Amino acid sequence: MSAVVEQKQVVQGGSFLIEDRTTQEIFTPEDFTEEHRMIAETTRQFIDNEVIPHIDALEHHDWKLARELVGKAADLGLIGANIPEEYGGLGLDQTSGALVGENIGRCASFATTLGAESGIGLLPITYFGTEAAKQKYLPKIASGELITAYALTEAGSGSDAMAAKATARLSDDGTHYILNGEKMFITNGGFADIFIVFAKVDGDKFTAFIVEKQEGVQPGAEEHKMGIKGSSTTPLVLTDAIAPVENMLAEVGKGAKIAFNTLNIGRFKLGAMCIGGMKLMLHEAIRYANERQQFGKPISSFGAIKSKLAEMAIRTWVGEAMTYRTLGMIEDAISDTTDPNAKMKAIEEYSAECSIIKVALSEYCDFVADEMVQIYGGYGYSAHYPAERAYRDSRINRIFEGTNEINRMLIPGRLMKSALSGKLALLPAAQGLMDEILSPQMAGFDDDDSVLAVEQRLAKNAKKVALMTLGTAAQKYMMTLGDQQEVLMGIADIIMDAYAMESAILRAQKLAASQGEAAAVRYIDMTQVFCNDAVERIEARAKNTLAGISEGDELRTLLAALRRFTKMTPMNTITARQRIADVLIAANKYAY
Repeated sequence: MSAVVEQKQVVQGGSFLIEDRTTQEIFTPEDFTEEHRMIAETTRQFIDNEVIPHIDALEHHDWKLARELVGKAADLGLIGANIPEEYGGLGLDQTSGALVGENIGRCASFATTLGAESGIGLLPITYFGTEAAKQKYLPKIASGELITAYALTEAGSGSDAMAAKATARLSDDGTHYILNGEKMFITNGGFADIFIVFAKVDGDKFTAFIVEKQEGVQPGAEEHKMGIKGSSTTPLVLTDAIAPVENMLAEVGKGAKIAFNTLNIGRFKLGAMCIGGMKLMLHEAIRYANERQQFGKPISSFGAIKSKLAEMAIRTWVGEAMTYRTLGMIEDAISDTTDPNAKMKAIEEYSAECSIIKVALSEYCDFVADEMVQIYGGYGYSAHYPAERAYRDSRINRIFEGTNEINRMLIPGRLMKSALSGKLALLPAAQGLMDEILSPQMAGFDDDDSVLAVEQRLAKNAKKVALMTLGTAAQKYMMTLGDQQEVLMGIADIIMDAYAMESAILRAQKLAASQGEAAAVRYIDMTQVFCNDAVERIEARAKNTLAGISEGDELRTLLAALRRFTKMTPMNTITARQRIADVLIAANKYAY
């Protein structure tokens, strides 16, 4: 009997805005394989047993210890998870790499160190390095022998990476490049062995190189940072530094492609790291709330604390749904190729989703950290308790991998780029929506009493609001849309909430289908509360954005459509949050 292999259809990046997905089409944490769960548990145990007990030493800049811990992580395969087997790695899928990232996120400082080692300091070599460079460096990175760093930012070029002033000149004999300049905010800068350095060849061709530590490559003093104090962050001074020609990545002038594509992967991995941090913060907050007595009973019995714990859990669970949904799409897109360039091109198709994950998860993480401090009260402000460090450490995530402001502008910008190239049928969908808005009768929905049917309708309408605001802005500003930053950021917020709503709904429906509706009631509660609040946010954001774009009769027409799209009967979120919190309090841990 011949086996029938089911072909999974690859979902187009950005298509979530104009297409509906089914539970069978999405990947969720409930779909993890046994191998996925094993590498996640291995990573968690390593962080909890080997790293967290030494966090004070790391925060006092014991870089010898940091290198030892990197070596131990390498022995477990945590660095080489996504390195191809022929170069000494495990050759695992992107989901495995994200699960490593999620669980190292339990210690933000070490997550930063290992994230550079196994992420932005590694991926340019994996995807763009010459065969000689891969053979030389990848096995030693996988083993932890070589520590990597990523040198893009300069004092005068943060978000504007192309304004870099570092230079590279080909030697007279054509055997090597000579680099000069200064880089800033280099993670692992104090003890890295090799650096991915971006410099302009002949002063104008932005290019990437692998540069080894040498006399002309010197780190500056350690930055005194607000958080992630247990990671090394320094400037990097290049003085006639030498990089052999085989250490150039891709080709001359292709540095932007390398920088931005590497950041796409870094963004969804950062989202995964935030999930790990959020789960641990919530776990600690629940335990503290159960132990802390006030007025003769634990503070976890008070409604105000229950509301906080519930919302922390909701954002953690929804963020997890969004992240692994995105990972699933990327896995499907790259599963049929072993060519690194083809994989990178496929990942680039999901750059809007990667930016959504980066912005949403970093802000959810900040929310959870802030609420953790509040639950701890005065002790939350004390360095003797975990909330203080978590609060400081979480703040950098909104700056890492491109600021959230830049990423907010990238989200609608990338969608419009795909639309104008013909890859994404966004413009016909926007025109169809305008026809619907202007028609006497708005399209209705069939009666549906299935699980989360109401929320599903709200999510569909949320996507219509996103499409309406984006389409209206594109029509008004046309080629100057990229200059309208406030408008773009407002549209991005609507798009993010719409993506989050749909991701949560599909995950909860999938759980209800597999476990039964009664068993999935806590996930249904979280999804309903999130969608209820998201619609309110979307309505407010859309009002402000549309008022900044339109006026007169056009604005009145759009606002009327907005009212129809966001019409809902408010739910009893107070009782639902109490039920969500009760599960956490009874389990004395994050139980979702």
